[in-house]
Amino acid sequence: MADQQTSPLPQPSAEYFSWDFRFQLICLGFGFYTAIFLLSHILSVILSRTYNSLLTKEKVFWNLAATRAVFGIQSSVAGLQTLTTDSALSRDKVRGQEDWSWFHVLTATGFFVFENVALHASNVVFRSFDLPLATHHFFALSGYAGAVVWDSQGHFLAMVTLLLEMSTPFTCISWMLLKAGWASTLFWKANQWVMIHMFHCRMVLTYYMWWITATHWSEMNTHIALPQRLLFFSGLALLTVIINPIWTHKKTMQLLNPVDWNFSNKPAPLNGTAEGQSEVSVKPHAN
Repeated sequence: MADQQTSPLPQPSAEYFSWDFRFQLICLGFGFYTAIFLLSHILSVILSRTYNSLLTKEKVFWNLAATRAVFGIQSSVAGLQTLTTDSALSRDKVRGQEDWSWFHVLTATGFFVFENVALHASNVVFRSFDLPLATHHFFALSGYAGAVVWDSQGHFLAMVTLLLEMSTPFTCISWMLLKAGWASTLFWKANQWVMIHMFHCRMVLTYYMWWITATHWSEMNTHIALPQRLLFFSGLALLTVIINPIWTHKKTMQLLNPVDWNFSNKPAPLNGTAEGQSEVSVKPHAN
């Protein structure tokens, strides 16, 4: 045991400290998720009658939901790997880094660039603005961009934060099937139950993150830059006190009363069309 404790931690490859290489991986993340967005549109136009009946604003949200679902899968893999494997991250929760964690930090940064571009482009096109959603995206992009800039800090908390995306694939399925008129089916209800469970897991995960910061307080103050600490604790406080409880409540209520919270709070359609719906100014939230 003593040999394991004193053995040097694995170090990331030197290429991850090259700004050219970092920029390439950030662009890879941005390009990959942009391609997923476009692929979702193309396949949905070909295969989905529901999609073709939606309003333009709903189509954008449909494709964003599919893109976020794919990112949720990547994020869940990264987060579970962090929590379940012996790595530099688990052995040094403040300074530990590895090649795979750098890959996820950089591609996640690219995804959050995509999210912000999509949000603000949507705001311009639909002449809308959602301050809470913009704040959410700001914290996400700033936090991961900061991990790239202040590159001596560890990736444990960044990878665990990605695990909060565990709910997004189920949220995507829930909303798409809701629009298709499947809210009365056993499959939709089962997915809703799993999604609600994932939101409860998100709440437990935030409590765990508070415990990690409390038990590594002095190391964090020493090795993590003040701007990063301010961003992290502000974002974590918002998640713990406001965002997670509100989303968990709304998803639970949606199981009891299938309603599209993102667009006009109307009951779920009984068929696969969105006929008769009017476009509204309510901007869809991140989940």
